[in-house]
Amino acid sequence: MTEPFLFSRRTNWPLEPNKLTVDLECLRNQEVQILDLTESNPTRCGFSYPQDDILKSLTEENNLSYKPSPRGDLRAREAVSQYYGQRGSQVSPDRVFLTASTSEAYSYLFRLLANPSDHVLFPRPSYPLFSFLGNLNDVRMETYPLAYDGQWNIDMESARHLFCDDTRAFVVVDPNNPTGSFLRREELKELTALCRQHNTALICDEVFSDFAFDRDQERASLLDNDQILSFVLGGISKTLGLPQMKLSWIIINGPQDLVKKASLRLEVIADTYLSVNTPTQNALPLWLSRRKEIQEGINARISQNYSFLKEETKKTRDCELLVAEGGWYAVLRIPDTYSEEEWALAFLNYDHVFVHPGYFFDFDSEAFIIVSLLTLEHVFQDGINRILKRISGGEL
Repeated sequence: MTEPFLFSRRTNWPLEPNKLTVDLECLRNQEVQILDLTESNPTRCGFSYPQDDILKSLTEENNLSYKPSPRGDLRAREAVSQYYGQRGSQVSPDRVFLTASTSEAYSYLFRLLANPSDHVLFPRPSYPLFSFLGNLNDVRMETYPLAYDGQWNIDMESARHLFCDDTRAFVVVDPNNPTGSFLRREELKELTALCRQHNTALICDEVFSDFAFDRDQERASLLDNDQILSFVLGGISKTLGLPQMKLSWIIINGPQDLVKKASLRLEVIADTYLSVNTPTQNALPLWLSRRKEIQEGINARISQNYSFLKEETKKTRDCELLVAEGGWYAVLRIPDTYSEEEWALAFLNYDHVFVHPGYFFDFDSEAFIIVSLLTLEHVFQDGINRILKRISGGEL
């Protein structure tokens, strides 16, 4: 008898679609119009882009020449440096490593920092993607909780007890997805001390950092944190709303001896893959020069949808909008008379509104739903009104 083919344990995920996905596909096959409040792909959200500048830069003659560099093309890294300079931070191009995506950046860093089964700490709630990144890179993922008391904070007491001898990295998402919470100075001070004590690197994912709802002097950044080995991630998927162009970056910082050693190793990792395509690197300076124009439309949409949510949720005791400070998402606390999945299925099948239940983002209690603030305004408002009407009715 032939033995079954064996795949690696790291890909041993549940592959059956969940009930929500199955029902959504069924309704779409029936051509039922669904109000999708989860849409987070900016290229499908009706934004206006400087099309000519984006496309013409891809047709330049120098795109036919290949001059690979492990860290990425110098002009592209200088453009990243200039971008941070416009935001008030000094970042040398020598500290910049280009990657094809933030996911790839995480992979580079886990390969740099961790041996198989070493320990990496991730926030909860946060990206569903993290569990896959941990498995694929053979690191042992553990989560530290974010606590909500009118605003989101790192539960430092819980985080402190999670550190151990093989904790190689502590990951912060700033602002976090989906909670929209920023890292605070006092939190960074405590994390720096903990990471120094345990020889742990600090990784800060700042892909949503341009989308803050307001200014706050208590917010922290790792861009000038030279006390421990630190890495800041960014990229044009969010910064320019161009996920299809596939370019992100790592900014390295810390004590100079560690930065030098880490940079040499990171160069070898990057040189092994050389994944960032030449046309995108050549186009990056021009694309980043149009950043404010692109972000203006995104920020206007986010602001309008979030303001609508605040006003509508004030009118009911049955649904609470949790305070966010930035990002592309909003979290709503709804009655726990039914499970999140039961609510989400009712919204989908009866109201034709698609939302994410909280467990998609690893919320550890019920009941929460998550909506994207990028959604077209009329779709967003109609969808929210349908949801609130069903919630106020109290029955599925």
